Amino acid sequence: MMPALLTGLRPFAKPKIPMLLRLLFPVLWGLALASSLAQPPPAAIDLSKFPAAAVDEVVVPVPSEIFNVLDKLGSPNWKAEMRGNLGKNSGNRAQVALLLGTVIADGFVAVEAENSESVKQIGQEVLNLADAINVRKAVIARSKSIIDKADAKNWPAVREELDGALQDVRGAMVELGDHDLAQLVSIGGWIRGTEVLTSIVGKNYSASGAELLNQPELLNYFSRRIDEMRNSRLKKEELVARVRKLLRDIRPLIGKSGISQASVEKINKMTNEIVVVITSEEP
Repeated sequence: MMPALLTGLRPFAKPKIPMLLRLLFPVLWGLALASSLAQPPPAAIDLSKFPAAAVDEVVVPVPSEIFNVLDKLGSPNWKAEMRGNLGKNSGNRAQVALLLGTVIADGFVAVEAENSESVKQIGQEVLNLADAINVRKAVIARSKSIIDKADAKNWPAVREELDGALQDVRGAMVELGDHDLAQLVSIGGWIRGTEVLTSIVGKNYSASGAELLNQPELLNYFSRRIDEMRNSRLKKEELVARVRKLLRDIRPLIGKSGISQASVEKINKMTNEIVVVITSEEP
């Protein structure tokens, strides 16, 4: 509720107490196996126990561990969080990069829902979108493996392949000099992941669940990456501007002690609106 996915990374520093990057999104170093859904929900969530990595002083928990905690909040209905329409490629490179991030995020949701057909569809769509931004070769093997492992219902292995696909796409983009697009893939996944997280927390609100949204450093990091984009044309894209505004608008909602249910619902609405734009044919 997602190797280092942030651009210009130094080797990971010693893990620190995290803040959250929900579902997938931007740092997917070594996914662990999800814990059993039969475990009773904890009285509170101890964020200090997340496996995490520090990237440019920003701490990002391992995505599968976030899934574990969300499961313990009361066995979320992952099927209800799945989307029937993954979105359309508009031909706009910024939109395609953001869309690719949302689709990979949906892959993790589909794995949690154990929906093999959706996972296979997502595996193919990852390949199609990667082709649209000239990094198809980087994910051909991953895409096939995702589909094969989904057929076998080997969910831990599918998670690992989704993780690897995200790494491979980002790495290929960086090799091509598309650092800014690589960052948009990360941000797209983060946005979709946040939409899912706020939906789950909002349906069964608790202060400890809402605390998973307390990640101001990560928001600041993404904002800086957009502000420092080398491609001025990409930076001026309307969709990129809307994403920048989203990050700015979310910041005050989480920068306080205790995140209210109203704030959770507002963030869900805001992220949902941007996901709709990202997945539209005309962003």
